[in-house]
Amino acid sequence: MIVAVLGASGNAGSEITRELARRGHVVRAIARNPDRIPTGDGITPVAGDAHDPATLADRLTGVDAVISALHFDVTADTLLTALRTAGVGRLLVTGGAASLEVASGQRLIDSPDFPPAWRDIAMGGIAFLEALRGVDDIDWTFFSPAAMIEPGPRTGQYRLGTDTLVTDNAGVSRISFADYAIAMVDELEAHRHPRARFTAAY
Repeated sequence: MIVAVLGASGNAGSEITRELARRGHVVRAIARNPDRIPTGDGITPVAGDAHDPATLADRLTGVDAVISALHFDVTADTLLTALRTAGVGRLLVTGGAASLEVASGQRLIDSPDFPPAWRDIAMGGIAFLEALRGVDDIDWTFFSPAAMIEPGPRTGQYRLGTDTLVTDNAGVSRISFADYAIAMVDELEAHRHPRARFTAAY
């Protein structure tokens, strides 16, 4: 596939870019600072600011799918407008874990130990997901990570979930950026969660 990665210079975006190229996809890697984008066969670095839907649409024209690894200061409306203008029908989003359930009816963000400093950023992700849930003309998928996503090895191992936080036997929810990227590209290829949210963790 020809895949555009938005935020391709960040931790998640750069790993997703590498994973796509590793599997033979053609990657249009878009970031405000293209000099920070990973290099390699199949990767074309492109300068672009996702806050401008008209400019972004120009960068997306001709791709089969878009994977967004952007922060949530870029709204769902901005991103969807750009996809519609470019004629792209598939969107996968690097989401947040805050809206995952940790108990029946209780989200991670509602937990008493959820860090207050992360709350505003987390609410942006929740708003983005809610906006996507009303969309039926774009084939979207929202990928909520584990509670902790961090540098680490590429093992190729993970467990899937939908709306509930996935934890290990010790109650810890974590995944490396490299394995997060594997799960994202697996979803791109297998298309298991159309117009839905999923999660993955060890």
